[in-house]
Amino acid sequence: MGKGQLGGPFFQALSECPLLTALTVNDASLGSGIQEATIKHGGLRELHIFKCRALRISVRCSQLQILSLRRTGMAHVSLNCPQLLELDFQSCHKLSDNAIRQAATACPLLAKLDMSSCSCVTDETLRDIGNSCPSLSALDASNCPNISFESVKLPMLVDLRLLSCEGITSASMVAIAYSRLLEALQLDNCSLLTSVSLDLPHLKNMSLVHLRKFAELNLRSPVLSYIKVSRCSVLHRVSITSTTLQKLVLQKQESLSSLSLQCHNLIDVDLSDCESLTNAICEVFSDGGGCPKLRSLILDNCESLSIVELNSSSLVCLSLAGCRSMTCLRLSCPNLQHVNLDGCDHLKNAAFCPVGLESLNLGICPKLSILCIEAPNMSIMELKGCGVLSEASINCPRLTSLDASFCRQLVDDSLTCMTGACPLIEHLILSSCLSIGIDGLSSLHCLHKLTLLDLSYTFLINLKPIFDSCPQLKVLKLSACKYLSDSSLDALYREGALPLLVELDLSYSPIEQNAIEGLLACCSNLVNVNFNGCTNFQELVCESGDSGSVDMPVDSCPPSSPIKNEEISEQPGRLLEVLNCTGCPNIKKVVIPLIANFSHLSKINLNLSTNLKEVDLTCSNLLTLNLSNCSSLEVLKLDCPRLTNLQLLACTMLQEEELESAISLCCALEVLNVHSCPKINALDFGRLRLVYPSLKRIQSSLIS
Repeated sequence: MGKGQLGGPFFQALSECPLLTALTVNDASLGSGIQEATIKHGGLRELHIFKCRALRISVRCSQLQILSLRRTGMAHVSLNCPQLLELDFQSCHKLSDNAIRQAATACPLLAKLDMSSCSCVTDETLRDIGNSCPSLSALDASNCPNISFESVKLPMLVDLRLLSCEGITSASMVAIAYSRLLEALQLDNCSLLTSVSLDLPHLKNMSLVHLRKFAELNLRSPVLSYIKVSRCSVLHRVSITSTTLQKLVLQKQESLSSLSLQCHNLIDVDLSDCESLTNAICEVFSDGGGCPKLRSLILDNCESLSIVELNSSSLVCLSLAGCRSMTCLRLSCPNLQHVNLDGCDHLKNAAFCPVGLESLNLGICPKLSILCIEAPNMSIMELKGCGVLSEASINCPRLTSLDASFCRQLVDDSLTCMTGACPLIEHLILSSCLSIGIDGLSSLHCLHKLTLLDLSYTFLINLKPIFDSCPQLKVLKLSACKYLSDSSLDALYREGALPLLVELDLSYSPIEQNAIEGLLACCSNLVNVNFNGCTNFQELVCESGDSGSVDMPVDSCPPSSPIKNEEISEQPGRLLEVLNCTGCPNIKKVVIPLIANFSHLSKINLNLSTNLKEVDLTCSNLLTLNLSNCSSLEVLKLDCPRLTNLQLLACTMLQEEELESAISLCCALEVLNVHSCPKINALDFGRLRLVYPSLKRIQSSLIS
């Protein structure tokens, strides 16, 4: 009912409804003028009067158990409800302290009382209610500025809410402690509260939020299962004892410096942004510190931590992200599986002995100089970017992949010890490891499963230790090894070294034309070859032995041996699939005829080869050809029936007629890019699509 005037006749009519058990009235004016609104009914069990208006309300219901007068404007209320269990006066601002006291004390069986936002309520009223209602178990007195709860005794209380009560202080805790059956306690926004010290055997839930003067918490409750502490800017000491608490979150407690926990079932702890925590916190979470079952610990952005030393047999996950002052880390956590060290910029010394990690990334620790790892389950490790790492002891018998790129001070002794302790390594990246020499490379003979080795950007001169120690290599990367000589590669194409090699990267190396020809001619098992940025690469001409051009025999043989046409035609095709020659400034000519047997070649990239003038390809399986930015290209001949993608961006010298002739045998072409080709602007693209129905996309300066 609601939305109007409900006078005496309405309430008198209620008595004629003997079966009525529940009534709700919303937003109505009750009674007539100065008359009292009287509700009398013998069978009513629940009565809810919400946001109504009345001068006086009288309720006489012998069986009523639940009464709510929430947000109802009235100056006086009279109750004769001997069976009433729940009473709600929330936001009844006009009710006086005396009116609330008389109404509540008239209900001896009352178990639940809500008088939140009744600003007139005093401690005297609470004391009288406690004496008259011995069964009271739930009380909400939030937003009642005149109560301090001192000398109030509510022994049966189970749920207490005192949010935003300005009178609540540390002295109030004595009275609260008297409620030994208390299970839930909320003290949020009590601005004068400075400390809480409670020993409540039944307390399960507690909330302490936005307490600006709150400095110390001492809580003992064996059944505590949830506690929320937030926005307590001066809180510096916390002590909690509980046998059931499983999760503790104390985020952004900037002043917290002392933490004592005796929580035998605690599993998760989050102390993010607790800037004042000291190194002593590590003792709390180590074995013997009071949290024997701890599995997850978050210490992100705890910027006062400088030395973190944890010895925990239960810890599984650890996050130290943003601990920028940490210089030393020692972990002895055999079950640790995840660790986050993002932003630990000043870490210098790290020991993981032992840990259960399966992977580890320390590349985000640029100042790390000493490392010791004992991880029996680790398979992947990244040290990329540890530029000052000079001493590394790595004992990971299951390690299969190690990236030590840019570890410029990593020396032979460390590499030798590592290879002996990690015999299962398959992928080893030592790019820019400038201190690794012959002794270190010779130790690779211990790695019988090594298939990928990256020595790019090193001062490598002699490849013999690699050829001798790693015959099973499949991928060898020697990009930008500027001291590498042609003779160092002789064993590859003259002596059949590394017979399983399928990928070779010699980008930006100083190798000469003869070595390039020998590699392409004799290493027929190569699948992927990179010559990007090789300044000495002048031409790639694959012809038969009787021509005047450079001979490129198929089998492994000295370049000087004469090879006949018929001999080449009888040889099996090479396995090369990808040839990358991006940015070779001096290459002028690329010719691959059918007789060269590059039957598997599917991708050629000659992008940015600015002096390239002639390209003549007969490749039956070529799918992608990139000649973009070859600004000198004038001659283009293609017999590539499966070519689908042709990139000619900024080929400024290429004529329209040359292009039409070139693609005439490319019947599968789908993508053609001639953008910024000024001499091809007049090409009839509509006609091209008719002639080549497979053509799906043309990129040109003339097409938006």
